[in-house]
Amino acid sequence: MLLLLILIPIIAACAIFTGSKAKLTAQMAGAANLALGLAAVFTSGAGFWNFSVPMLERPAINLALSLGTDGMSTVMLLLSVIVTFAALLSGKAPEGKERLYYGSSLLISAGAIGAFISTDLFFFYAFHELALIPTFLMIGMLGRGDRKEAAWKITIYLGFGSLVLLAGLAWLAAATGTLDMTAMSAASIDPDAQKGIAGLLIVGFGVLVSLFPFHSWAAPAYASAPAPTTMLHAGVLKKFGLYGLLRLAVPLLPEGMHAWVTPLCVLLLGNVLWVGFVTINQKRLDGMLGNSSVMHMGYIFLAIAALAGANGAVNELAKPAAVLLMFAHGISIAMLFGLADKIERSTGTLDLQELGGLAKSAPKLAFLFGIVGMASIGLPGLANFAGEVMVFISSFKNYDPVAGLGPVQITCILSIWGVVISAVYMLRAYRNIFQGPAVSNTESAADLTLMDRIPAVLLAVVLLAVGIFPNLLLSLLK
Repeated sequence: MLLLLILIPIIAACAIFTGSKAKLTAQMAGAANLALGLAAVFTSGAGFWNFSVPMLERPAINLALSLGTDGMSTVMLLLSVIVTFAALLSGKAPEGKERLYYGSSLLISAGAIGAFISTDLFFFYAFHELALIPTFLMIGMLGRGDRKEAAWKITIYLGFGSLVLLAGLAWLAAATGTLDMTAMSAASIDPDAQKGIAGLLIVGFGVLVSLFPFHSWAAPAYASAPAPTTMLHAGVLKKFGLYGLLRLAVPLLPEGMHAWVTPLCVLLLGNVLWVGFVTINQKRLDGMLGNSSVMHMGYIFLAIAALAGANGAVNELAKPAAVLLMFAHGISIAMLFGLADKIERSTGTLDLQELGGLAKSAPKLAFLFGIVGMASIGLPGLANFAGEVMVFISSFKNYDPVAGLGPVQITCILSIWGVVISAVYMLRAYRNIFQGPAVSNTESAADLTLMDRIPAVLLAVVLLAVGIFPNLLLSLLK
């Protein structure tokens, strides 16, 4: 049952907090969830996975803990269990803080999985909030640098986003008369109400996804957070907002979303271009990766804008493009942050000006970082390329030469420059870190151990497999 995918990490976290060996318990739970998640993917559609227990029937709210999967939630489930397993094998817990480190990581994973497979609006929201609490704790208590400032900043921003989102979800539930997300599609919502609800959902989900200009919490938080927290939040949990827009706003509020297409296009250009130039200007690897994650959210918002801009026409490419790029970005950014943690532990710094020639002492690290760096900038044959190409094509799916370029097409043309920006900052970072003469920080730096290579190779294989054969994922969306 899908319930086990939530219970396993929660039970493991409770065991860790009550005295169980933290690292071993967490990694065993991660491996069990990976195996169970793969089984759920390979048998997707089988009814025995679904789960539902009524929680409140009187008064007639019909609140239920209901779990189920369709194609999109199956892909997000797969992303969650893969990144969770890799995150639990990555990083190094501070001495004496192992219980908080591994227990909190498991709770973040449980919340993310619960949000993606919930079919009840209340639990969809509640599981995401569950995942945010250990995220704040991990940054504030176990982070580095200005961790307290980063923890407060992410708390304020995401707290604001969650409140706006809660208002939008409550309005949506009132307009449809149900909390059952599968039953909402049968409801007819007034166009004026659609515009208001869609606006709240765009802002609420947008803050959680770091949509420009509500993005400034992300890079400092990721730079301060421990490796598993960054991998899980940037790779998995941040996709909750995009998933929510695709799950709720686009299909249930078509007229409302269409009304916001032009403002959405302007904001996503802020992600791609404005944040892209900010990323080029970063002097530390963690800051560069944090801002690059924010930048690439703009491409997925472009696919959402293409769906919203269709205005009743069929755009069968946009949703698969968004889901594929969400998965690809989740895998690649998790791998990048995992390897960045290895660089810092080996050299003692992530300042790009204090690194150089690392490939000589750590060739395995250089090779794997090169693979994921190329994936991040959209090299053909890797998963991100397939997702980005589909996004760009979907933007012109309903292009009418007679009517001329619309806001989505103009935004797409401008967004393509983001590919150039990505190549500039990633290739420059790779050169500064791995090429040239070795410096004092890198002369005797240790290469990846076998245990270090396992999560990185797992994520690299996924990027390569999906990049060569995207139908591995796209076939799940049918």
